[in-house]
Amino acid sequence: MHATLLQAAWEARLAPSILNTQPWRWRSGGARLELHANPARQLLHIDPRGRLMILSCGAVLHHARVVLDALGYEPVVERWPDSGRPMLLAHVGAGPERPAGRESVMAYRSLRLRRTDRRPFRAGARVPFDTFAWLRSAAEQEGAHLYVLRGQDMEFLRYAARGAHAVGAHDLRSVAEVRRWTSRDPAAGDGVPPGTVVPEVDRPVPVRDFGLGAAAALDPGDGDDTGAEFLVVATEHDNRWDWLSAGEATSAVWLAATAHGLAVSPMSEMVEVPGARTLIRSLLPVPGQPQLVLRVGVPQSPAPQASPRRPAAGIVAET
Repeated sequence: MHATLLQAAWEARLAPSILNTQPWRWRSGGARLELHANPARQLLHIDPRGRLMILSCGAVLHHARVVLDALGYEPVVERWPDSGRPMLLAHVGAGPERPAGRESVMAYRSLRLRRTDRRPFRAGARVPFDTFAWLRSAAEQEGAHLYVLRGQDMEFLRYAARGAHAVGAHDLRSVAEVRRWTSRDPAAGDGVPPGTVVPEVDRPVPVRDFGLGAAAALDPGDGDDTGAEFLVVATEHDNRWDWLSAGEATSAVWLAATAHGLAVSPMSEMVEVPGARTLIRSLLPVPGQPQLVLRVGVPQSPAPQASPRRPAAGIVAET
């Protein structure tokens, strides 16, 4: 059982995180894992409340559950088990053995195939309409909601994106924080390497400028993003429980999208900048708190390279 839990923690490292900071650490205590947030990896200026740090940890928690499920064990999770230890997010154990179902196997396969694809999506290709029901269901099973922005919402989304872009470009501390995570030593196994970033190109909705200029090495291809869909992961409230749930929902939606042949890239800048987040909140059909915006579409081929991951010693500690 101990080896099974260690495998779950190790394979869960493939989860997405804000600027690929991987702000989590697992502790193995024999019959269970402890998932901790790692404040040393928090983006103190971009994410002063730690919301995106906790959301990222929610994604790795969901990935660990997917691995256990695919290995034939029922995941047993206790969230926020100790109010006196705010960085301890969850206990994770392996429950009774059970056969891995088709959906479990598909989710595990998607976990290994998933990429952050920042290229414009394929020209003239649209996300099949019936796919949205699958993506919404994936979010709702994790206690969050998923909303598709359409029609007149798009003009407000563009305005929010341009505003977030302007704030990020002129905020020197934000620029420095992004630069820190785009200029990492390759041996660190984290951050956003140039090979995963495209040069700035015209799009209906602008995306984050990582400030790499000519160093951005991912070929944008011939996509144009006209078929891109923009989805908002939202929760009813805006507390630590909600942030963790939003992260689990983000992982679930992303894996479901991957299983349906779609690509995803997060637009966290839309919720990092307070004004942009307020505008996104106004677009929700019911009162709620936007936790992340996802750009989803039909990808170009071949898939982009995977982002780096930290070595095992930095991810799992045995106690």
